[in-house]
Amino acid sequence: MQKIFRRRFTADFKAQAVALSETLGRTGAARKLGISVKSLENWVAMAHKAPVPAPSSRRAVSEMEAELSRLRAENDMLKMEREILKKATAFFAKESR
Repeated sequence: MQKIFRRRFTADFKAQAVALSETLGRTGAARKLGISVKSLENWVAMAHKAPVPAPSSRRAVSEMEAELSRLRAENDMLKMEREILKKATAFFAKESR
């Protein structure tokens, strides 16, 4: 059995693909780039919904902000695990009666 690898595309590639689709059409652009038409349609829909800011206009994330984001995600995960354990404890306590 062959393992299928998921390809990842940069935001710049997606923006250029969207621009190419406007000149060649979605099917032609997808064939030329070697991607699926559905992926290109999704990128076009996202581009029309909210344009991607240029890389130079993005604000750099400080070390403290990155750590805060990581800790918030970890906190959310721990809360979810705690809720699961509460429910499991209640279930097994009811089963043992």
